[in-house]
Amino acid sequence: MQNNFTNERVAIIGYNRSPFARINTDYLSLGNQDMLTHVLNGLIERYNLHGARLGEVAGGAVIKHTRESSLVRESILGTALSPLTPAVDLQQACATGVEAAIYIANKIALGQIDSGIACGVDSTSNVPIVVGEKLRTILLEAHRSKNVWSKVKIFAKLRPRDFLPAVPGIKESRTSMSMGDHTELTAKFYGISREEQDFYAMQSHRKLAKAYQDGFFSDMLSPLMGLESDNNLRRDTTMEKLSKLKTSFDPINGSLTAGNSTPFTDGASSLLLSSERWARERRLPVKAYISFAEVAAIEYVDHPQNLLLAPVYAANRMMGRSGYDFQSFDYYEIHEAFAAQVLATLKIWEDKALSNSFGFEPLGKIDMNRLNVYGGSLAAAHPFAATGGRIIATLAKLLYQKGTGRGFLSVCAAGGQGATMILER
Repeated sequence: MQNNFTNERVAIIGYNRSPFARINTDYLSLGNQDMLTHVLNGLIERYNLHGARLGEVAGGAVIKHTRESSLVRESILGTALSPLTPAVDLQQACATGVEAAIYIANKIALGQIDSGIACGVDSTSNVPIVVGEKLRTILLEAHRSKNVWSKVKIFAKLRPRDFLPAVPGIKESRTSMSMGDHTELTAKFYGISREEQDFYAMQSHRKLAKAYQDGFFSDMLSPLMGLESDNNLRRDTTMEKLSKLKTSFDPINGSLTAGNSTPFTDGASSLLLSSERWARERRLPVKAYISFAEVAAIEYVDHPQNLLLAPVYAANRMMGRSGYDFQSFDYYEIHEAFAAQVLATLKIWEDKALSNSFGFEPLGKIDMNRLNVYGGSLAAAHPFAATGGRIIATLAKLLYQKGTGRGFLSVCAAGGQGATMILER
């Protein structure tokens, strides 16, 4: 077999996403394919990709209907890209967008493709509604039955309550705890106060408001259903308003609220990646390069406070491979599933005893003025599979505007997983 490992540099060429919308608001009538097709067509329009055959498109959704087994391919067939463009669905909870970028980047680096799109979408407003287990079992039994009378006897076993739909689960299957339940333990274990969380959340909203005021997203969004900006943004939020919110997961001793936690969200995002040659031939400027990435997992069943802390491992391993000093980055982008999760992660990276408990030396303290400079998920909100694309795009544009530099990003995910990445320009 001929060796085609060429070690190409992987360039981020473009980006596009929808404004993000809280559950059951502007995108109530849309599904995953509707949103993803819209965002991909916006990317195609912005970078003149009409009729182009790209190497591959990779992405996915965390919440999918059974009919969406080929969601990305079906979305591609609804766009202006060449129908000869292949596609693959993948999923790693909240890290799906980053994993899709790593997948495409690796193929470009190996010389297998010269261009591709990484994407992600999620609709929490349009979740699959399934029947209960007893109704499912009886329907299957009746289907196997040979005559009408036996079917009647089988259906007679049903009771009115059996027709109630099964509510989609939001809990970790290994612990029967929600992500918020786990993060309450994180806040308590690592000593993150309610006031710290509320202040961090307030700052996220203020930064995102400034991003819109500065026009930062003017070439990064495709308005959808009349929505032109993320509708979770609260430009007028204050510490006083945040402090009045009731706790969401622990009513007695809790500190997590709707204000310092991300809501269920609908939205889609996409990234255009390529080799330098492909970009040069199309006269498309490189925004940034992907230079390092790491995916990690963490044990969280016996240590439930650590569900969203896998980036602690990913960052330390990635920094060791890169040889960079953790304080050398111009920008840091960390996914804000919860304010407590971000603050706990930073605390572990800074503190020697805490870092040692994970088997690492501390990475050290970062300049908070460089962290999520234009806001994060607490303000923009969090359509699970679309968040990674939003974060990578934001960091790439920051570096492009600066002209040179280096950026670090981190995304935690359900199932005790996480991903980190370094972008450079």
